[in-house]
Amino acid sequence: MTAVPTSARLSRGTHLGYALGSIATAAFGTVPGLLLLFYLTDVLGVAAGLAGVVVFAPKAWDVVLNPWIGSRSDRTETRWGPRRPWMLAGGIALPPLFVLVFAGPGGSAAAIWVAVAFLLAATAYGCFQVPYVAQPAEITDDPGERSTLISWRVAALALGILVAGAGAPAIVDAAGGGRVGYLAMAAFVAVLLAVGMLGAVAGTRRAPTLTRVRSEGRLGTTLRLAWRSRPYRVLLIGFVVQALGIGVMLAGVPYYSTYVLGDESAGTLLFAALVAPAILVMPLWLRVSRKLGKRAGLLMSSVLFGLGAAALAVGKDGGTGAVLPLVVLVGIGYAGMQMFPLSMLPDVIAADEAASGQRRAGVFTGVWTAAETLGLAVGPGLLGLLLAAAGYVSSTGDEVVGQTSTAVTAVRLGFSVLPAVIVLAAVPVFARYRLEDA
Repeated sequence: MTAVPTSARLSRGTHLGYALGSIATAAFGTVPGLLLLFYLTDVLGVAAGLAGVVVFAPKAWDVVLNPWIGSRSDRTETRWGPRRPWMLAGGIALPPLFVLVFAGPGGSAAAIWVAVAFLLAATAYGCFQVPYVAQPAEITDDPGERSTLISWRVAALALGILVAGAGAPAIVDAAGGGRVGYLAMAAFVAVLLAVGMLGAVAGTRRAPTLTRVRSEGRLGTTLRLAWRSRPYRVLLIGFVVQALGIGVMLAGVPYYSTYVLGDESAGTLLFAALVAPAILVMPLWLRVSRKLGKRAGLLMSSVLFGLGAAALAVGKDGGTGAVLPLVVLVGIGYAGMQMFPLSMLPDVIAADEAASGQRRAGVFTGVWTAAETLGLAVGPGLLGLLLAAAGYVSSTGDEVVGQTSTAVTAVRLGFSVLPAVIVLAAVPVFARYRLEDA
């Protein structure tokens, strides 16, 4: 390994350029989850069971794909560094592939078209996302600077979720719905993807690569060695557990707004109150990081999320105004739960590379992104099992059916106590994290 002298602070342009990548992360992570299943079942006429497989398959593919991409990028040697060529490839391929997902035929070929196009789009996204997450470990050796970099990223992620999450359905409606409306929406999202991904490639062009290390080369060997890193293992387990809790809560938003608050439209407010604080509170969490350390900040934000989520169990019919402050409190905790692990991950990677002389950043982040995806995907399934056990009655179209008190209680607990318990279960795990911030 050849060390490069400690870098100066990254420029504001690099902060902003790196953060742009999270606009793409937000768009691709949010829009398919919101609209693709409905597009398959209610626009293309694909059976619900088959549509569910089409939507979930790329998440399972990520488990295999992402570590492989990470391993390959670890072995990449170019004048652009090891990560940016992969990010550029993903940034060029994903926007048109995303449009193709919503540009296919109807009828019997619809499911096959969407399945193939979405799988290719997920592959292109992995080519960008895995190296993108690895970058902070290689462009600065200052843990505090990494926290600043990630704070910009998380704020951009929240902004992207709001723009994509609100803008995509609005464009479908404005374009008249149906296949034309979804195609217009796909073009809008493709622009967000291109701006975010290519902006990150261009914005980090002046960022240095501070170490030159050898890559282990063998994926299986590298995975085993990465898992032996205790700080990485602890951080990954805790983060995935919390991703599961967040997945449960996000899936519970429409149920809680409809059957507990009695206001279906309140879901938009709840979603905004959960995500928007990240744009505003990053300076607060940065100050906590610098004064108390990242682990302490992560523990604080997790407890804040858990307490706020548990308190939502008291929500009553028509009480949207009363619960919104609690959701904002949850959102403040959620922002910290995103920022701190993502700024601790490059610290772990840098420490591993310094000790081993091996480049494993790509494998670390490949496993990380795959595990996070699974955690967020399993969360809605866990909520569905809870509702099924409570006798929740499904409906069709815009019909809202009456639910038993047991089902309503399950909805209430599924949005509040269940995610709180899951998130707080990660606190003892994070308490075992040991890696000096300095």
